[in-house]
Amino acid sequence: MAHISGLVAASVLANPFEYCDIVTTTTHKSLRGPRGGMIFFKKDTVHGVDLEPAINNAVFPGLQGGPHNHTIGGLAVCLKYAQSPEFKNYQNQVVANCKALAQQLIEHGYKLVSGGSDNHLVLVDLRPSGLDGARVEKILDMASITLNKNSVPDDKSALVPGGIRIGTPAMTTRGLGEKEFSLIADFLHEGVQICLEAKSLVSGTKLQDFLKFVSSSEFPLGEKISELRRKVEALTTQYPIPGV
Repeated sequence: MAHISGLVAASVLANPFEYCDIVTTTTHKSLRGPRGGMIFFKKDTVHGVDLEPAINNAVFPGLQGGPHNHTIGGLAVCLKYAQSPEFKNYQNQVVANCKALAQQLIEHGYKLVSGGSDNHLVLVDLRPSGLDGARVEKILDMASITLNKNSVPDDKSALVPGGIRIGTPAMTTRGLGEKEFSLIADFLHEGVQICLEAKSLVSGTKLQDFLKFVSSSEFPLGEKISELRRKVEALTTQYPIPGV
């Protein structure tokens, strides 16, 4: 439950512990803790196997090095906070923001792999637009929007996948709500339109041709990207990163 463990902890998504003898998770992502992992298992013997020594012997020392005290302390704080009403409110807002983002992307005509979202992630299939995730990721990165290129069903290449993946936990932590996430969808759409125009101008068909073209001093769409970046940063600078 790595990606969704924060949503599970807040009872926003279904609880896998009701069905599984072993549950694993990372401790960052939606749980918002330090980078690490946890393994949960039933204390009772399962199908004649005592899981505790089997898991402990598999993990240490072969897979795990020495844990750092500051990481253990950070995880303890994270797990305590995950039991609070504020954390549950946060996770509900994560899902509400993701639904708003997904709906606005659909309004712009994009195809979402699942047709929408019930969690913190949106996976956009860019192939109907004639684009791929690698090119769009590069253009959006130039406009101060960070996301991942991502494979979608029937993709032929992991290096040039057909989609992009967008998550809402980080910007929700900064205080953005549904209205702002609808605006983020508008920014994404504007970036995709710039990417379409850039693709039509580049002479070669390979990804490297595109990346070289958009990074060159002669790139004719630089001002459009700069304008999008100004709008993105005008929004995000209103919501500082916690602790900064």
